[in-house]
Amino acid sequence: MARLPKLAVFDLDYTLWPFWVDTHVDPPFHRSSDGAVRDRRGQAVRLYPEVPDVLQRLQDLNVPVAAASRTGEIEGAKQLLELFDLDRYFVHREIYPGSKVTHFERLQQKTGVVFSQMIFFDDEKRNIVDVSKLGVTCIHVQNGMSLQTLSEGLETFAKAQARP
Repeated sequence: MARLPKLAVFDLDYTLWPFWVDTHVDPPFHRSSDGAVRDRRGQAVRLYPEVPDVLQRLQDLNVPVAAASRTGEIEGAKQLLELFDLDRYFVHREIYPGSKVTHFERLQQKTGVVFSQMIFFDDEKRNIVDVSKLGVTCIHVQNGMSLQTLSEGLETFAKAQARP
């Protein structure tokens, strides 16, 4: 099998869910009696449909997963990971405003995984540009995280590893 990353890192807003947690929804969040995750106003919030499958696939491949988000709504983002039952997949969470480079430097310190052995999925080009300078394989997510985006990303990572 192709070489796999030693750490897969995901942005949250517009990568795992279709909104900015600090502007488009109204924390705190809760699970309603119908099972939906809702914000304070009762508005249902959701993930992109294939996100649980993506994270499960990585777990099945024994690839640890981390979150790197610049949101100012730190508690709301953590709450959503919990309510969507995704927190069990994330071994590390770097969720706070600031540069994604700082998020990755901290992830490297915590995990001991070198940048070249990481893959990063994010919807924002500026984050892709910044983090790719570290040597991380970066995948630009358009229209939310999907199994196809994961497969293409893992293929891109494997090809990068094969280069001399």
